Amino acid sequence: MAIKDTPEEWTVTASTTPFTGNKTSVRTDEVVMPDGATVTRDYQVHPGSVAVLALDDEGRVLVLKQYRHPVRMKLWEIPAGLLDVPGENPLHAAQRELYEEAHVKAEDWRVLTDVYTTPGGCDEAVRIFLARNLSEAEGERFEVAEEEADMELARVPQDELVRGVLAGELHNNCLVVGVLALTAAQRGAGLDALRPADAPWPARPFEA
Repeated sequence: MAIKDTPEEWTVTASTTPFTGNKTSVRTDEVVMPDGATVTRDYQVHPGSVAVLALDDEGRVLVLKQYRHPVRMKLWEIPAGLLDVPGENPLHAAQRELYEEAHVKAEDWRVLTDVYTTPGGCDEAVRIFLARNLSEAEGERFEVAEEEADMELARVPQDELVRGVLAGELHNNCLVVGVLALTAAQRGAGLDALRPADAPWPARPFEA
């Protein structure tokens, strides 16, 4: 049996949007269950995101420490951001985030993995890229504001991040998934066997 997620959509008899924010909204659906019962499901509607695991030639990962108000913590994360426009090419968005948050560019891009962050309560899909052959970006640094104005930037050995994940010291989902997927890929077919940067993404279809 192939272990593979498959598309499926149960009947929705009614749908409302009780809250609409700047970037996301909340939707309430009345969903028909397999036994015929109808239940209410509330979930966050999200445009989708990209994240970048940037790996330098010394085996270090570029990470940022940023305040996250909902969890009242400063978390070490990898560069990430929203898909600002429906149908936006995720690679272009990832390149933009790496430039804006770290003032870095990369010559080699691969798809590391695709995830749904919290599928029980949110439809957010994230594509995590692997970026290699790093160098400083040209021009002036992007002007940051709000939480990003207080960010710390570091390059941390991959093994130290894996240790921190398993010790329960690092919690950001893209960082956790990214470094563990990187380690698995290295121990498997190798990084060059990862999907190309323009691989299809059914969760968030895009134009080339």
